Amino acid sequence: MGVIAHMRSRTTMELFQYWNAVRGDRDLPRRDEIDPAHIRSLLPDLFILQRQTNGGIGFRLAGTRVCALFGRELRDRQFADLWLASDADGIARTADQVMTQLTPVLLYASGAAESGEELDVELLLAPLASPDGTNDRLLGALSALSHPAWLHMTPLMRLVATGLSLPDASRNSPLDRSYEISTGAKVGVAGGRGRDNRRVPHLRILEGGKSG
Repeated sequence: MGVIAHMRSRTTMELFQYWNAVRGDRDLPRRDEIDPAHIRSLLPDLFILQRQTNGGIGFRLAGTRVCALFGRELRDRQFADLWLASDADGIARTADQVMTQLTPVLLYASGAAESGEELDVELLLAPLASPDGTNDRLLGALSALSHPAWLHMTPLMRLVATGLSLPDASRNSPLDRSYEISTGAKVGVAGGRGRDNRRVPHLRILEGGKSG
C-alpha cells in the first residue's frame, strides 16, 4: 500500500527553504554563499558531499549529530558506506543524479543498530556548486524522526532505503511536492523533464529494500 511522502523533519524543511532562498532564480547556490550563521541551529544535522576524482561521493563535512548517529567521524568517508550493501549503488547513483540534474531529493530510510533497534530518518540532498560554479557538491541534512533513549549512545550500523520524493523546487513555493511511493522497496531516480524544461528525476521502484 502506498503512502504520501512529505517532509516530516523541521530541520529538513528549514534547510530546504534556506537553500531555495539562497539560490534565487538559479538552479543551485554556490558553497561560498551558504552562511553558517544563518542556519546555526541546523548545523549539527547537516553535511556536505562532494564528487571525488575516483568517481565516488564522499563526505566533505558532517555535523556533530550526524557523526554521533553512526558513532564515528564521517569526513572523507563514502556516503554509500552508510547504507545496506544492496542499497549502496542505487544511493550513490541518486546522489550523483542530484548533482548532474540539479534537482533536490528527499530520502527516507530506516537505521539499524547492532542491538536490533531501528530508527526512521529523513535525508535531504540538494545540489550545491563549488566556488567556481562546478555542480559537484550536495548540501544535505539527516534527521532522526524520533528520539528514543538509546539515540546517540548506540550507533547505527547501516541505513536501509524505504522511500524517495521530490521537493517542489519552484521559485514561488517553499513546500514540497509529494509523490505516492510504495513502502517496502528501494527507490532510485531516472531522468525526465520538469515544468521548467530542465531535467528532473522521476521515481523508479527497484527490487529489494526494507520489508514489512
